[in-house]
Amino acid sequence: MLRPIDNYFLQKEEPVKSCLQFLREYILKQDDGITEGWKYGMPFYFYNGKRFCYLWTHKKYHQPYIGIVEGKSISHPDLIIEKRARMKILLIDPAKDIPVKKLDGIFKDVLALYK
Repeated sequence: MLRPIDNYFLQKEEPVKSCLQFLREYILKQDDGITEGWKYGMPFYFYNGKRFCYLWTHKKYHQPYIGIVEGKSISHPDLIIEKRARMKILLIDPAKDIPVKKLDGIFKDVLALYK
């Protein structure tokens, strides 16, 4: 039987499915201290046990995004706060190449907050 987190990724339609699966692997490769879990009904990632980021699909734009838990502490023009007090999101267009260099810069800044 599949875990809820695995089922979450398998239920998505392409190209969102492939995009989320890439982001899942990308996040886990960033640091040995990052672990994956199922929290609040979504894939959540923890850094040494602390909430780090999560993956979700935006209801309005229907695009996958990475939610950065400490996003308010990161200054990047592509991070969107919307109505959140603490978290910011990075929308990813699944029909385009994933901006890996942009992700690298954001994750470098976010990891620095936790270290």
